[in-house]
Amino acid sequence: MEKSEKAVITVIGKDMVGILAKVSDMCAKSGINVLEVTQSILQDLFVMVMLVDMARSSMAVAELAGEMDALGQGMGMKIHVMHEDIFNSMHRI
Repeated sequence: MEKSEKAVITVIGKDMVGILAKVSDMCAKSGINVLEVTQSILQDLFVMVMLVDMARSSMAVAELAGEMDALGQGMGMKIHVMHEDIFNSMHRI
């Protein structure tokens, strides 16, 4: 049975062409499946939340977080990755 290893990726920054493509491309190259994507643009601020399945990736959540952070810095954006359990615990009402 495959492990269930989901993570939440959040992206915030100035809107530009190719944000979704760059983030999803990094996921694909790492064997990470994008399950859900929500994005909004408020004036020129881009906000995206992705739920991803890391079960088939050899990459750990912490490693993905480092890679996405570097990608975000290169794009002038903030990209944050956390395990789904931590995200759920932080946002439980």
